[in-house]
Amino acid sequence: MVRIFINGLGNVSPQETAIGRDKVAPSPAFMENPRCYETNRLKCIDPDYKAFIPAEQIRRMGRIIKMGITAARLCVNDAGAGSDGILQNPVIPDAIITGTGLGCMEDTEKFLTSMIRNREEFLTPTSFIQSTHNTVAGQIALLLRCHNYNFTYVHRGISFESALIDAFTQVQLGEISSALAGGTDELTSGSFEIMSRLGFWKQKPISTFDLLDDHQCGTIAGEGASFFFLENKQRDNTYAELRGVTTFLKPASNKEISQRLREFLARHELLPGNIDLVLAGLNGDPRSDLVYHDLIETDFPDTPLAFFKHLCGEYPTASAFALWLASMALKTQTVPEVIRINNPPDHLRHILIYNHFRENNHAFILLSQS
Repeated sequence: MVRIFINGLGNVSPQETAIGRDKVAPSPAFMENPRCYETNRLKCIDPDYKAFIPAEQIRRMGRIIKMGITAARLCVNDAGAGSDGILQNPVIPDAIITGTGLGCMEDTEKFLTSMIRNREEFLTPTSFIQSTHNTVAGQIALLLRCHNYNFTYVHRGISFESALIDAFTQVQLGEISSALAGGTDELTSGSFEIMSRLGFWKQKPISTFDLLDDHQCGTIAGEGASFFFLENKQRDNTYAELRGVTTFLKPASNKEISQRLREFLARHELLPGNIDLVLAGLNGDPRSDLVYHDLIETDFPDTPLAFFKHLCGEYPTASAFALWLASMALKTQTVPEVIRINNPPDHLRHILIYNHFRENNHAFILLSQS
């Protein structure tokens, strides 16, 4: 059985996770100074995009494209870094596979607004061309000069997991030896307002660190871009081993979720008691969080627990941020205080990520210490 390792990370998020181009080693101060916001929507901290994208191209790119390219460049730089954290050998993946729930919303809104205002006449093609969901993956390929397999999954709340399964499967079958896999989504004012009317977001701003203590319906909106360099070889800069990913749609009951969990762990010769940390997608919405609490009480009553959406917000590919967090935790053997719900374990060997998106799309991701 071919083992799959995460050998590079890149992350643009509402936290200070985008490390500069010349220093791509894991920060020793892993989430020691997390940012707390008083809001109901989180926006990514924009890094210096000129360090990653040619200046003449930036002005034509939407935010999600810039975020995705930056996260991807950080990831491949990280994968090519030496033990001192300095970039030595740039790496080109055998495949670029991305997932997005809503795609390039900013450019989509621009094109539709222009079409209405101009009565479908004299439209410029730029916004339309860049509004397609595979724009991010295509632009990454152009900048990396990577002419290999390139695919984008648009499967709502399991878009990132679908990309991860594709990359995982191809590497495991020996069709490729490396893959750049990632998840990207952006938040625009228009999409925030529409989804707010539908009751997805909290109506009043809250302190993000108090997310689980707020009893308003809804959660906080977010966005982000996270990429991972997967390889079939373990290296000095390996973060973790990716053991498995599984998804399922609209379970009939919480009992079915528990059964699917045990079947998933059994395929990797593990029991719930072998898991050292559960990283759950708790988002502060009382309706949504009941699903997590039921599984935790049933299968993980004594297991250390952590959560992450108070750092990045809720969006279709938020689990990509969770995978970045879990990979860093295994590498540094640290569970940051800001994500802890109870006491952390003495040693991290296996981390389980469980996330669901609006109670419809469910996913488990299993990581192990390399």
